[in-house]
Amino acid sequence: MSPWFKIDTKGMDPVFAIQQFLESVLNLDQIGAVLAPLHLPMGHGVMPTLVTDVKQLQHADPLSPAFPLNSAKLVAKLTRKRMDYHLAAVLRPCEIRAVIELVKLNQANLDSVLMIGCDCLGAYTNADYKIYRENQGDDASLQFYRNRIFGKTAAKGIDLSPACQVCEHPVPIGADILIGLFGVGEQDHLFVEAKTPKGEEFLSRLDLAGVEKPDQREQVIEALLTDRKTKRDDMFAVTGQAVNSIEKLSQYLSACVNCYNCRVACPVCYCRECVFTTDVFDHESSQYLKWAERKGVLKMPTDTVFYHITRLAHMSTGCVGCGQCSNACPNDIELMELFRTISYKTQKAFEYEAGRSLEEAPPFSIFREDEFPEVIGVTN
Repeated sequence: MSPWFKIDTKGMDPVFAIQQFLESVLNLDQIGAVLAPLHLPMGHGVMPTLVTDVKQLQHADPLSPAFPLNSAKLVAKLTRKRMDYHLAAVLRPCEIRAVIELVKLNQANLDSVLMIGCDCLGAYTNADYKIYRENQGDDASLQFYRNRIFGKTAAKGIDLSPACQVCEHPVPIGADILIGLFGVGEQDHLFVEAKTPKGEEFLSRLDLAGVEKPDQREQVIEALLTDRKTKRDDMFAVTGQAVNSIEKLSQYLSACVNCYNCRVACPVCYCRECVFTTDVFDHESSQYLKWAERKGVLKMPTDTVFYHITRLAHMSTGCVGCGQCSNACPNDIELMELFRTISYKTQKAFEYEAGRSLEEAPPFSIFREDEFPEVIGVTN
């Protein structure tokens, strides 16, 4: 186990302490930029931002409960071609897992990326974060941190996004450097751990004091996971019952307007050209009339259910449960619940977990002769 180090928070809030840590990372010779959530100068938004000026990191806020998009696609875009410097990417656990999936799909490269992951306290939906930020003002992130870490009263009428409430991965998997928040209690520092040789190499260049791993850390994480898995299983049961026939599924998706926001927001939906934006589904007007005459009524736009079924077939093996599909839906369809319910079963069937390891080949990418004998009819 790599040694733990500490980021002092005595006399300062943890957001400021992490900002100072990121400044020290950017000051390292090999680091050319930091990708991190920053408060924008206009409005109250927090967005992923590429920072090369160390002074700008005073606006960084990885503890903010804002999660406007999954940054995995941004990492893919920034690493598509070889870089002459290292990019330090500050990511949530679901973003790191999505990056790992994109690497396996040859859409991203980690050779020049230092992934820094924080224990994830969750986030609000875009709409709820706006309300929360307006109510809390400049102390929004600090208040959120205290609520989540110290068990204080949560924001009135606002809870974590549904995806965060059922997430089983609050601790980053695959990060080079971990910033630990769980188990700190009333201590005056956060914890930093090197999780890979690359992380250990970069951490060794920083002037950080060693510290023991927090005694309560595993207990706190286990309690959190127990609660989330219970909620997850309840969600699976409710959603499974709501979509267990084509009629129910059609009703579940009846508000879909084919905006394709969910496809754009999905971090592991990487196709440059989607079949649903080609001429394949650009039918002649006479075809619509024939369908309408056959049934007497035709819901428009058509192909909405088929679109989501196709997405499920395409993406369920790579879904990381970040919830951005629901966050992007203009009509509040519970897409995360649907995709998580299906993807959990799909990934379990293949003994696969999206983003768990770079060493695990995605389903359908390799042939296993002894796989699913009950389907292919092969017996011993």
